[in-house]
Amino acid sequence: MTVVLDAGAFLAVERSDRRVLALLKAELLARRVPRTHGGVVAQIWRGGSGKQASVARLLAATEVVALDDRLGRRAGVLLGRARGHDAIDAGVVMLASDGDTILTSDASDLRSLAVTAAVHVDIVPI
Repeated sequence: MTVVLDAGAFLAVERSDRRVLALLKAELLARRVPRTHGGVVAQIWRGGSGKQASVARLLAATEVVALDDRLGRRAGVLLGRARGHDAIDAGVVMLASDGDTILTSDASDLRSLAVTAAVHVDIVPI
């Protein structure tokens, strides 16, 4: 099982959300590396100083997958099938595999994308 992070997960860490921090700490202690993609980083990264120091630490412990041609095309196909509009969210869903968990502040959209993609994931709203 992998935890896949959308922008909301990083923002929750930035505001010191205890529930999200505890979940991520448990994952890291179990030596499970969270995953996200570069588009999510663009949504949340503002330089890493101040309140973002915790975001910087989480990014250092996270596998950041490139939002490259392959992932972009898969996300685009998913958006077309789902009649969606958020390529970043679609990329998050395309990173997930059956049994993974997605931490998100946009649970309804990601749930819809996951259903369309036929990916059986646990969507955890934050």
